[in-house]
Amino acid sequence: MSMIYNTAKPFIKWVGGKGQLLQQLEQHLPEELYEESFTYVEPFVGGGAMLFFMLQMFPNIKRVVINDINTNLTEAFKNIKENAEGLVYRLKHIQKLYFAIKSEEGRKDFYLKTRSYFNEKALDSIDKTALLIFLNRTCFNGLYRENSKGFFNVPFGRYTNPTICNEDVIYADSELLNHYDVEILNGDFKETSKVIDSFDLNFFYFDPPYRPLSATSSFNSYVKESFNDDSQRELSKFCRKLSARGNIKWMLSNSDCSAKNPADTFFEDIFDGFNIQRVYASRMVNANANKRGKLTELLIMNYETNQKAISEFKPKAKKYELFIQAI
Repeated sequence: MSMIYNTAKPFIKWVGGKGQLLQQLEQHLPEELYEESFTYVEPFVGGGAMLFFMLQMFPNIKRVVINDINTNLTEAFKNIKENAEGLVYRLKHIQKLYFAIKSEEGRKDFYLKTRSYFNEKALDSIDKTALLIFLNRTCFNGLYRENSKGFFNVPFGRYTNPTICNEDVIYADSELLNHYDVEILNGDFKETSKVIDSFDLNFFYFDPPYRPLSATSSFNSYVKESFNDDSQRELSKFCRKLSARGNIKWMLSNSDCSAKNPADTFFEDIFDGFNIQRVYASRMVNANANKRGKLTELLIMNYETNQKAISEFKPKAKKYELFIQAI
């Protein structure tokens, strides 16, 4: 795995990505992960920042399972793993065509035609992934959003020189996904309960669509299926069932609703009895730049963290710093 530590990182931009929170998340990992082999499961993989971090920090991971309900996203992970060369070839071709267009209006027209083609045509999986990455790199704010029909509907982004084909990242990610033979599932998060190792340690990291802080900030339309309060409750019940198994540790991220409205103790109520901490995040999703900035997010765990034990874990410090810099 010679090139991984310099370049393996998310190959796609994703709303709520955990790149700038990794240092805080790492401080709250269970100390058992540093002491024994374990199965790592991510039921909402998103862009994969936490995934690539875990794979580079913990060589003692013996099995990895990722899942997402977004089929385009899970197919992208599969193509990165299984056909990186073919994906790079297609992206270089698209990049060449796009950069040959000099006017902003011409590029916008190219983008909109590609978006329609992506939404309406029956495409091979590898071609669909190439168009997904192109759209993600050239759309407004690097969003992924679907309407009720399941169509990608983010407007054009007006970037001067976007990185459409990041060849080094694609090959490094592919190498890492293959090294651990990462299993890639596409479906409801509850299906991941079927992959639990009955005898050894399992660690789940949940990064679901965040609960809106207000009615005017309700961006969680990553897919046509909504993730509403009932879905959040189902997730909390799922977490309780995992805890009852005994050999499962889990960490979950979500919005800090009570910080916005002290009367809104939704998460404190449905996760009553678990360890709830707050971490600071910078969010850049809002179209209004004045509404972007630092806010707290919740980190919920079914275990207590031992900061001293974690701070004594030093062997991978250099790899850790390289990864944080790459993100």
